[in-house]
Amino acid sequence: MADAGRVIAGSARGVRLAAPGPGTRPIGDRVKQTLFAVLEPELEGARVLDLFAGSGAGGIEALSRGAAHAVFVEKDGGACRVIAENLRRTGLTDRATVVRRDVAGWLNHDAGAKADAPYNVVLADPPYADTDALIHALQLVEPVLAPGGVVAAKHFWRDAPPPEVGLLASVRDRRFGETALTFYRRRDSVEADEQ
Repeated sequence: MADAGRVIAGSARGVRLAAPGPGTRPIGDRVKQTLFAVLEPELEGARVLDLFAGSGAGGIEALSRGAAHAVFVEKDGGACRVIAENLRRTGLTDRATVVRRDVAGWLNHDAGAKADAPYNVVLADPPYADTDALIHALQLVEPVLAPGGVVAAKHFWRDAPPPEVGLLASVRDRRFGETALTFYRRRDSVEADEQ
């Protein structure tokens, strides 16, 4: 089984995670460190939504660092089994829900998306080749985002999503070689912070 790196902090620190296979793009330690340095103030007791979850490494890192619950949405059955195994390895199964479903379909039509809402932190890491998937997910996630919540989008640096998507506004971005992170908050939250 492929390797998805290790949990870098918190209760599951050092646990190695499995990856669904060679087609999965694991989040590198440097990107993960920066991502969670930005998200750290948001995590204690947070509800996390990990979209296009892959190995579940993002949501698992959030749980390890104190998030209360994480929902992992992934359409590939093999990847869902790997997420379940990674949750078992880290001892975090009781604070997680794994949903085998297409992200857009789940956000748009599934009552479970709204039942577990609102989410304080949303992680979105679609396949780099599917640039429309990220924009579509950003459009659909705003209604389930908690006031003051944050969305972290991981993408190919040349395919940066727009600075505004619906009520979401980009507040920060970081680049690491070919990988980039763009952070969004609801515009009403950004405007309140600026006053």
